Amino acid sequence: MAAPEGTVEEAEKVDFKIELAHQRFQYQQPGKSDKEKGQLQKAILEVIFAEKLAPFYLQVCQELGWPLDEARLAEMETANKKQLQELDAKVTDAKENLGDTEVKTALLAKADYLCKLGDREAAAAAYKDTEDKTTGSGPKLDLVFSMLRLDMANNDWQAVRTGIAKAKKLGDEGGDWERKNRLKVYEAVFLMATRSFKEAAHLFLDSMATFSTNELFAYERCIFYAVITSIITLDRVSLRTKVVDAPEILTVIDAIPHLSSYLNCFYKCQYKQFYQAFVPIMGQLREDRFLHAHFRYYVREVRCIAYSQFLESYKSVTLQSMADSFGVGIGFMDQELSEFIVAGRLPAKIDKVAGIIETNRPDTKNAQYQQTIKSGDLLLNRLQKLSKVIDIE
Repeated sequence: MAAPEGTVEEAEKVDFKIELAHQRFQYQQPGKSDKEKGQLQKAILEVIFAEKLAPFYLQVCQELGWPLDEARLAEMETANKKQLQELDAKVTDAKENLGDTEVKTALLAKADYLCKLGDREAAAAAYKDTEDKTTGSGPKLDLVFSMLRLDMANNDWQAVRTGIAKAKKLGDEGGDWERKNRLKVYEAVFLMATRSFKEAAHLFLDSMATFSTNELFAYERCIFYAVITSIITLDRVSLRTKVVDAPEILTVIDAIPHLSSYLNCFYKCQYKQFYQAFVPIMGQLREDRFLHAHFRYYVREVRCIAYSQFLESYKSVTLQSMADSFGVGIGFMDQELSEFIVAGRLPAKIDKVAGIIETNRPDTKNAQYQQTIKSGDLLLNRLQKLSKVIDIE
């Protein structure tokens, strides 16, 4: 059974709302057997019934098409109502007989309970009441984090965007170092889920050494996301220094299935082995709640980068040789390259008759020369205008 909100144990394990969101996502994936769906349903309902989450139970049954157990629902609603009445009584007592600190504690307990139930609207209002009684950016950031997890669990990324902006503002006003590092991970997840992989990679890499956001996922998952996002966004020099040789990644990457082969074969240009490692990684991406929507985009980007990296070493290369290097057939490679070339993603052309791929690498020296001339002309024009002003004076 999941630990209640606000306990020490909560900071040491994934928030049960996030875990339930992952399980709901898995349940909805095509290809799941009846047995797997049955196991997921059992796991979800066990938490719901144990924690008496009536609002969440209604939401899940509607979302997943499960039959509603009216007796169970009535029992949970009665328990929720009783608990809320007790919490309201404590808030009233604190306001009438105690100080601001006790009022804030009572309001926070109510807000955390509503958040636990999954009642987003009521939880947001309760956290707002708590914030009004809270002093200091740090404690206010904790309230934002709680609401962010609830919004993430419901895939409301617009609400997450708003929450991240609020949290960053609070951090600028004086949040402590530990909370600011946690915020980096929250923002990285948001950026990754909204396909801003470059910015997400930077934040994941920046937070590895100080990772403490266990309420979202384990450290190993943070490393997985850091590697996945870095491969399609960093140049080779940065990839080596920040990822391939990074001590934080080296300590755990072997514990993550296929990730070490995927990263190192890509960096070492061992393309056949890279493709072999990429297949199981694709499976992990497809089943990841944050990355599933971007699966096709990511797969296409990785292939394009790998092909570009391969072709950089050649003025021309046979189609057969490139196909052999990637461990695929000529027909597949021809189709792949054609699509990327037509889209303007690869500077190359295919001579189908000769079976050769010719690269059209841009003349960087000539481009730099032209840019220098252009900059020089601009400088001269500005100097002429300046001289006229000086002459008038």
